Amino acid sequence: MGIDLSMYSVRTDLALEAKEMASGRYGDAIPGVHTEALEDDDMKVTKMHISTAEGGQAVGKLPGHYITIEVPRLREQDSDLQDRVATRFAQEFAPFLQRIGLGKEAKALIIGLGNNNVTPDALGPLVVENVMVTRHYFELMPDQVSPGYRPVSAVAPGVLGTTGIETSEIVQGIVEKSRPDFVIAIDALASRALERVNTTIQIADTGIHPGSGVGNKRKGLTQEFLGVPVIAIGVPTVVYASTIVNSTMDMMLGHFKNQTSKTDQIFGMLDSMEENERLQLVKEVLDPVGHNLLVTPKDIDQFIEDIANIIASGLNAALHDAIDQDNVAAYTH
Repeated sequence: MGIDLSMYSVRTDLALEAKEMASGRYGDAIPGVHTEALEDDDMKVTKMHISTAEGGQAVGKLPGHYITIEVPRLREQDSDLQDRVATRFAQEFAPFLQRIGLGKEAKALIIGLGNNNVTPDALGPLVVENVMVTRHYFELMPDQVSPGYRPVSAVAPGVLGTTGIETSEIVQGIVEKSRPDFVIAIDALASRALERVNTTIQIADTGIHPGSGVGNKRKGLTQEFLGVPVIAIGVPTVVYASTIVNSTMDMMLGHFKNQTSKTDQIFGMLDSMEENERLQLVKEVLDPVGHNLLVTPKDIDQFIEDIANIIASGLNAALHDAIDQDNVAAYTH
């Protein structure tokens, strides 16, 4: 085509999407990348283990373990479904901790990343408001703490534009003083698929980069930087305008193909381009004029509250044995 598209590489925060894009280049079997999917009527859980640096390079993600919970009906605001998602989250998160060597007594620090004043970026602070914090009881009255609980602290450190301090520096100072055994960092993400926005939860043991969901480049919260394991929990709440345009083009192509076999005459070169090539071309058109906006659905206010409650309830059950993982709804705020 004579167009250099390398600078417009398609970006996603979801390891599952990165693997899907890599499969188009390497085939379904990517060396060093193992995936396992379990699906029922309402949700699909995909577990991915990137075991080698080569596999990580192929996918574009760091080696480690990733769990993706997809719930297409989550936008329907079904309270029973939300309770089941919180339960499933807890059931996946608890063994995830054990897999990376964190016992039931390990002290947790929950970091709610994001800006509470920007709704699609408020996931982290809202989760912090809803989680059960117990560290002060262990510090002040340890003899009165019932069995089945662990020390948990939580903080929403704000964003650079509000505090003037890099989030990673704030978290580093808290870790040095409070000495948790591991950190759970929660942040909003960006997806390349419209159907995954507001319907997907990702868990990873590779750390997190604050602001990734809204396109900011910040120093990451990782085990190398903080000195303790960092588990990342993310939900895609935004999608790029280029993704919406490309998805619309896909739907138009599909519509016209159902009506006529002469779609090449209507769409020309676009009809024969691979999806990633077409998306990169759309980005090339939108980026220079500042129109590759980050877009969020109109129902984001209610969704953010719902998904924050789901994650907080799931974390409470996964972190504290005293809370029944099979009855998470009883502990919902």
